[in-house]
Amino acid sequence: MDLNYSQEELAFRDEVRGWLDANLPQDLRDKVANYGELSREDLLCWHRILARKGWVAPAWPKEWGGTGWNVVQRYIFEEELGYVGSPPLIPFGLAMCGPVLLRFGSEAQKKRFLPRIYNGDDFWCQGYSEPGSGSDLASLKTKALREGNEYVVNGQKIWTTLGQYADWIFCLVRTDSNMAKKQEGISFLLIDMKSPGITVRPLILMDGGHEVNEVFFEAVRVPAENLVYEENKGWTVAKYLLGHERMGTGRIGASKRELAKLKAFAAGQPGDDGRPLLQDPRFRDKLTRVEVELMALEITNLRFLDRMRRSGQPPGADVSMLKIKGTEIQQSLTELAMQAVGPLAQPFKAVGAPGDFDAFTAGLAPRYCNFRKTTIYAGSNEIQRNIISKMTLGL
Repeated sequence: MDLNYSQEELAFRDEVRGWLDANLPQDLRDKVANYGELSREDLLCWHRILARKGWVAPAWPKEWGGTGWNVVQRYIFEEELGYVGSPPLIPFGLAMCGPVLLRFGSEAQKKRFLPRIYNGDDFWCQGYSEPGSGSDLASLKTKALREGNEYVVNGQKIWTTLGQYADWIFCLVRTDSNMAKKQEGISFLLIDMKSPGITVRPLILMDGGHEVNEVFFEAVRVPAENLVYEENKGWTVAKYLLGHERMGTGRIGASKRELAKLKAFAAGQPGDDGRPLLQDPRFRDKLTRVEVELMALEITNLRFLDRMRRSGQPPGADVSMLKIKGTEIQQSLTELAMQAVGPLAQPFKAVGAPGDFDAFTAGLAPRYCNFRKTTIYAGSNEIQRNIISKMTLGL
């Protein structure tokens, strides 16, 4: 097992780092650094910059716009995006629906949807969770009944991230309620968000932000050609998609950036005894523990990459380890940041000049509240532990 970068990989990292530093617009860089709210146009602006460079979908096959990079190069690129502080590439089209279509979609579906996903012409969202069917996703109740060349969809999805921006939604729907196992009888549908009968209702977060939504389907007619793979075989598609989703939830580059900001702040912020907070033994111990855990997570991620590089196979169930530890580290960093700032944490989003006190505290309290979700989305960490115990440890 080789966990070190080769000279060629280090050169590639430097190339990516230099290009990102030169081409990431300063206004977007500042918004991310200050935890500012990113609009649809902010997100699509950065998406289209990368699309013009040919770097927006590195994992896709070259004939559909992929870069041809190996798994290590793709990992380096993703972590450099996080470390430089770029806006996120919204995963629902690029990293979820796109790979599903490449694996399960018909040629007509690929030709219709993939170029538009790549170029940022369509904004996608995910229709998985429902009231009472979040972690237990297979218990979903949204129904799609076949009528001729259409499906008629009725039901509700919840916690639909950025659904207010979306042009399309990919949904798990129940097409047969009489199957013995609840994982059966589920299908994977692509639905135009402009279809009559769709209502998007915002769910306002504690900080007043509008990030997630409820989506209601009332007799929504969907062409049968929008069915991906086979009817009643959507659970196969869902499992494939979730493996890709969990591989990207560690966010090591972004956590490295937040750790560096926190250390720099604590080095200049006086503690209760007047000394810099970084010299306080209790705080330093907590910070060091998180830093060691982040280093261990990075090594574990490299182990997965080395295995994928040698086998050419996608990650297995044990990829859930990355999701569990990565999201716990993200939460720990926001907790330590709140502890460092104390009662001066700003309750509302603000913008400060990079490097000053206001820049560090801007949006910190809302960010802390928002990051409580990380151990729940993409399958709660409790569910991930069950997956590991069953699929990897055989318990």
